[in-house]
Amino acid sequence: MDQDFEIRRAVPGDYQELGQLMVAAYAALDGFPKPDQAPEYFAMLANIGDLARKPATELWVAAAAGTLLGGVVYFSDMAQYGSGGTATRERDASGFRLLAVAQQARGRGVGRALMEACIERARTVGHRQMIIHTTAAMGTAWAMYEKRGFLRSEDLDFIQGPIQVYGFRLHL
Repeated sequence: MDQDFEIRRAVPGDYQELGQLMVAAYAALDGFPKPDQAPEYFAMLANIGDLARKPATELWVAAAAGTLLGGVVYFSDMAQYGSGGTATRERDASGFRLLAVAQQARGRGVGRALMEACIERARTVGHRQMIIHTTAAMGTAWAMYEKRGFLRSEDLDFIQGPIQVYGFRLHL
């Protein structure tokens, strides 16, 4: 499938639009807390550019014709990953979180392309595994990860508030 979009590092001018895209994507998930139920989480999404200031942390976006179609946060140092559970203690690993695709861009391979960009980045820095998390509400993403070869890793699971969060690992 030919991509009609580009994958690139986000720039500060993208941060506000990316935050709005992420808030909309996560708020629309059935079975996921809504902004009034998880205000701190949604504030973090809205201010996604703040994560770019963390060491070894990169924001990546998919864009076409000046519009953002999706984004993801890539971590080359798991200590910066910011999840519960044991993921932040993983070594020789990269991770990504907060993968989001705009409603109008779904079905175009945007999520897959962002995921592959993170995997390629992990290989570039010489890591041997990619760590991610998802929830039951994120069925489309879960299926995409398993199709790509990510394996469930119960040792990475944790509970965040009322949500069970499931860990996955891809050996590179």
